[in-house]
Amino acid sequence: MAVQKFVTYNVLDTDGLVLSEEQKIELSVVEESGNYLLHKDISRHQKNKRQWTVSTKTRSEVRGGGRKPWQQKGTGRARAGSNTSPLWKGGGVIFGPKPKQITYKLNQKERQLALQTLLYNKRNSISIINDLETSITTPSTKAFSNVCKNCSVFLEHKTLIIVSNKTNELKLATRNLKNVELISASCLNTLSLLKAKSIILTPSAISDIKEIYCD
Repeated sequence: MAVQKFVTYNVLDTDGLVLSEEQKIELSVVEESGNYLLHKDISRHQKNKRQWTVSTKTRSEVRGGGRKPWQQKGTGRARAGSNTSPLWKGGGVIFGPKPKQITYKLNQKERQLALQTLLYNKRNSISIINDLETSITTPSTKAFSNVCKNCSVFLEHKTLIIVSNKTNELKLATRNLKNVELISASCLNTLSLLKAKSIILTPSAISDIKEIYCD
């Protein structure tokens, strides 16, 4: 059963000062089966990343096989019609893997509940920084690191940045930081949330999350 939870966040500017406005978000949290939904969604996300390109050759695809290895009778050996037989070394493979396309599905409501439950569980690791997308006007890693330092966000641990629109300057400023992952709110997933120790959100990203995942 889903329970409604209200979470309120203070909004910081890029200098680390607390602004007068607050961001409130209402989350539907599954208390009893929340871990099960998270497990299902993370398993779906990981399985869908598989390429399924592994391939083996059947006896018709293995090179050779045009000539009968030896005559049918008189040699004392077992009958053989082709050296591509799966019984032979270097022959084809019986029922081997072939490239395929498999997509695992999860109901939209289940995915939304899993995401909201994880957001609520990570509520103490979330920082709201106002105008983060527009404040980084130059592709400078140092400028972004200074913003995180002012807001007490330490980049030694895995950090997830959720924005409404990934600007080119912000992408260039964060790509050299090995512990930082930049993602748009429309592509938010439970796996990225689960791995992150610190989460940075913007007010516009919260609006997108409310519209996409909390309706």
